[in-house]
Amino acid sequence: MSRATLRGADVNTVFGQAWLILNPLLLAGVYYLLVTIIRQRHDPELFTHLTLALFAFTMVQTAASSGATSVTGSGRLLINTAFPRLLIPLSAVRTAFFRFLPTIPVYLVFHAIFGLPWHPRMLVSLYFLLTMIVFSMGLAAFFATCQVYFRDTSNFLPYVLRLWMYLSPVLWLPEMLDRMGAGLRFVVELNPMYPMLTGYANLLQDQSYPPLWMWIAAAAWAIGAVLVGFLYFISREREFAVRLT
Repeated sequence: MSRATLRGADVNTVFGQAWLILNPLLLAGVYYLLVTIIRQRHDPELFTHLTLALFAFTMVQTAASSGATSVTGSGRLLINTAFPRLLIPLSAVRTAFFRFLPTIPVYLVFHAIFGLPWHPRMLVSLYFLLTMIVFSMGLAAFFATCQVYFRDTSNFLPYVLRLWMYLSPVLWLPEMLDRMGAGLRFVVELNPMYPMLTGYANLLQDQSYPPLWMWIAAAAWAIGAVLVGFLYFISREREFAVRLT
């Protein structure tokens, strides 16, 4: 399913598979222009952070949104074929991950253009990337189940995800929180994507290890999302065939 989705995506367009890179890259350019106009100054560090964080957040966003409609969009397959139903939302996560892969060399090009340092420590960022993938698996399973019972889930989800992105360190740098009060900073840091994206960016951009609590929080959110999402999906999957007929 995942391979077929990847092969069929934008196959009839002029740029074809290049949209896997062009779409997040154009979004990064639009958001950077917007932020530059608001702040009234050019900041290369913010641009590299924006591309890095936006590419990663788009992967999670795509996994959640496509995962939400994965079960309801596979009605006949689900009814007529015996297989582990959990593979349906997980195939959406695999597709989102493979759409994310081409953006990695794009970021590395910007990393080199703006003269950021290189260090073997950058490889450790794979830990936070892994937590985002596992977190996406939980989200996909959870929203796929919600969509079966509440068909408007996929309509509301884009607005929720867009607001979530604004609250995550994508359009802004984590150090900007220093200007906020302790209470507001604590609320922002409760965002599951905050430790994942901040740790990921710290290791890739600054080659610095994030605080210990970010490592623990990222893993806890990822494992918690998988447990909740998978258990909710498995507890309801027997009713899927009835709900989809």
